[in-house]
Amino acid sequence: MKRILLFLIFNLQFSIFNLTHAQRTNQAYWDYIERYRDMAQDQMRRHKIPASITLAQGLLESGAGRSDLAVKANNHFGIKVGVGWNGPYVIKSDDNPNDRFRKYNSVAESYEDHSQFLMKPRYASLFQLSPTDYKGWAYGLKQCGYATSPTYAQQLITIIENYGLHQYDSSSKKFTHTPSNTSTVPAANTQGVVLSSREQAEQVFFSTHPVYACNRNYYIIVQPGDNLPTLSLMTGVSKRKLRRYNERPKDYVPQPGDILYLQKKRSHADKSMKGIPHLVQAGESMYSIAQRYGIRLESLYKLNSLEPDYVPQPGHMLRLY
Repeated sequence: MKRILLFLIFNLQFSIFNLTHAQRTNQAYWDYIERYRDMAQDQMRRHKIPASITLAQGLLESGAGRSDLAVKANNHFGIKVGVGWNGPYVIKSDDNPNDRFRKYNSVAESYEDHSQFLMKPRYASLFQLSPTDYKGWAYGLKQCGYATSPTYAQQLITIIENYGLHQYDSSSKKFTHTPSNTSTVPAANTQGVVLSSREQAEQVFFSTHPVYACNRNYYIIVQPGDNLPTLSLMTGVSKRKLRRYNERPKDYVPQPGDILYLQKKRSHADKSMKGIPHLVQAGESMYSIAQRYGIRLESLYKLNSLEPDYVPQPGHMLRLY
């Protein structure tokens, strides 16, 4: 898997995006949860894996069921062929060019294979945790090496808490599907998981720096008092890469409110923006628009056949895809 995992729209708090886009994004998540919650609970009953973890990983890895792997191969968890797989596969560049990913006949097969994957010896310690301890499971998955992203555990926890997925870990609870941008989830029991000082620092950091996503990329918002060394340490992305990913100069000093991407931006906006131009607002620059949609600045100019000295004016329309 890539250091920063494949695209999803990760958080409900999309104040920097237009309302229509945010509502469409949220609905995709709620539709996915509504469709697959029973499947996740069935896996929990049979394999003791928290339904919240299964759903959060499915949402994260498949982009709410909209990734190429999910659409073409019913693969909702990004599981590669690996040793012992004799079934069909699809080829997709990931860690390496032409990586092979498992292809399933149905989403149900993907969910079952995901459970079997987690029952390997390397994940045995997770099953000592309570099925309601979603935080313990999230940090345990990271500790066991499920993903290389330094923020993987917090990504899962944020999804679970923003969408109330913890409620599916107990079949006796009534299900609530009202979206909320604020978490009222009680602190989870993490007994059995010993967090290092680095992980404790990460918990504090990400409690004030939610991880958002746009255009199959993750970002955080710079807060007062942040500096580049600390941001680099907490996100696991080098200072050089943070500057390069965000097209900043060598002497860049983060300012509160800056959008800071954790992966290289893309050449166009998410496909959901195809055919939907951006209407330039007063005070916007080409750079701020590029950051808003997770597009490289050079690509935004090329998409619109503009010269580098072009300055957007309120009312202008810009192609994003």
